[in-house]
Amino acid sequence: MLLAAVRVVKEATAQGVTLATAESCTGGMVAAAITDVPGSSASFLAGYVTYSNAAKQSALGVPAAVLAAHGAVSEPVAAAMATGARAASGALVAVSTTGIAGPGGSEFKPEGRVCFAIATPAGVETETIDYGPLGRDRVRVAARDHALALLLQALGA
Repeated sequence: MLLAAVRVVKEATAQGVTLATAESCTGGMVAAAITDVPGSSASFLAGYVTYSNAAKQSALGVPAAVLAAHGAVSEPVAAAMATGARAASGALVAVSTTGIAGPGGSEFKPEGRVCFAIATPAGVETETIDYGPLGRDRVRVAARDHALALLLQALGA
């Protein structure tokens, strides 16, 4: 069990805050880390793995125009994913990940780039981290860990 996930569950449960995740490149790793914690059902409502653009649109309501204008690996799409997860699940806080874990990438969207968003009642905050070509597994683990850190920040922990 990851200490960060234990802390997320403890803080969310103590505060009565419900959580959701919207994941692409992490493929459910954030949700899995949270639900590995006994008692997580008190705060965790839903996890959405929306790997394809079509799934981002149908499950989370990400507008096709946003995907077309910015591409799936972008802060606007991460923001729409987190907002959509909050709306679809009824959670108070949602985190999202979308990126290029590798191999691959391009000059404009390199391997290791991950975009994050955290949606709360106060609004949505986004950020991008370029982890570099660490390899698929290491990028995904780093992204999972950062998403958990964002949830902790949103919970004030």
